[in-house]
Amino acid sequence: MILLQANPTSLSQNFWVAILEALILLALAAYIGWWLARRTLAVQIEGLEANIRDKRAALDDCQRSKVEVMAGGGAVAMSAAPIVPDDLKVVEGIGPKIEELLNNEGIWTFAQLAATSANRIKEILDAAGPRFQIHDPTTWPNQSALARDGKWDELKKWQDELYKGRLE
Repeated sequence: MILLQANPTSLSQNFWVAILEALILLALAAYIGWWLARRTLAVQIEGLEANIRDKRAALDDCQRSKVEVMAGGGAVAMSAAPIVPDDLKVVEGIGPKIEELLNNEGIWTFAQLAATSANRIKEILDAAGPRFQIHDPTTWPNQSALARDGKWDELKKWQDELYKGRLE
């Protein structure tokens, strides 16, 4: 190779050959870097895909065997039937955003909302920020109980007396 020769005059005489050699070395180094990065990335992708498979398997197992923790610390296996969510917006004072907050806390049905204390619902609203802190969930569990029991006429009559879920 011309670049490795000790005589500087031969380098200047073969300037274009030296440039070509430098470009070839640069291209070879770039190719090796690209190949190493590709292999490293492929290994990382394989690891992430394996992690996703593991998480999906764990999620499937969890969905198949829902467990309810009882007060005594024991566990009882529940049926694997999926929970069918109710339209919680039927409750006066609950809109789409509040329904989403309740869903994020695991409250999907009228029965679950009826079993949740107004204080707990207020905690959920307070944690969501000032936009939600103005709501008063005092009547929501009772409204949910009526909806759960299918007492729609009674619920409608009561809701006509409410203002945004509150007694006025």
